Amino acid sequence: MSREPRIDAYIAKAQPFARPILERIRERVHSVVPEVEEAMKWSAPAYLLDGKILLITAAFKQHAALNFWRGQELRGEQPSEDAMGQFGKLTSVDDLPANLDELIAKAAKLSRSAPAPRKAKHAPKAAPGMHPEFAAALAKAPQARAALESFPPSAQRDYLEWIAEAKQDSTRHKRIATAVEWLSEGKRRHWKYQNC
Repeated sequence: MSREPRIDAYIAKAQPFARPILERIRERVHSVVPEVEEAMKWSAPAYLLDGKILLITAAFKQHAALNFWRGQELRGEQPSEDAMGQFGKLTSVDDLPANLDELIAKAAKLSRSAPAPRKAKHAPKAAPGMHPEFAAALAKAPQARAALESFPPSAQRDYLEWIAEAKQDSTRHKRIATAVEWLSEGKRRHWKYQNC
């Protein structure tokens, strides 16, 4: 059984109540899935199988947390609402689920047998229509219009939304003047932040 020294250090620094919880989970994971790998992910102890995360543990000032990576599929339930862990605020070993070994085995089987469900892809967000005043300003500045049309849809949307979101006419007029100036120079809406 290979141990990740950073997890040893993490457990050693945890609050005294959390250490037995983290150690018990670690011991049970290695017992149920002997080929499990240890790693630190997001500064917390993680247990992986074939490079895929099975579960992550964490310790806080007043509770510990246990999260199965594919917990919703595993348990068919929503996460606990009182803490970040799927099993609520763990304050002692007695708070761990009675069927922990079974859950670990199911998580390993799930990890080996099926790819993680993909998030549904959404249709690309449609750009808002061009405000008539912006269209009129671009008609008088062909270089600016050409620059806008040469941008990818997301960069075009940045300008169109910025102008459409103006609540007052005076704000919209200022934004249109600024947009025409920047576009005439070939600049995207967020050009100030592109080389940061």
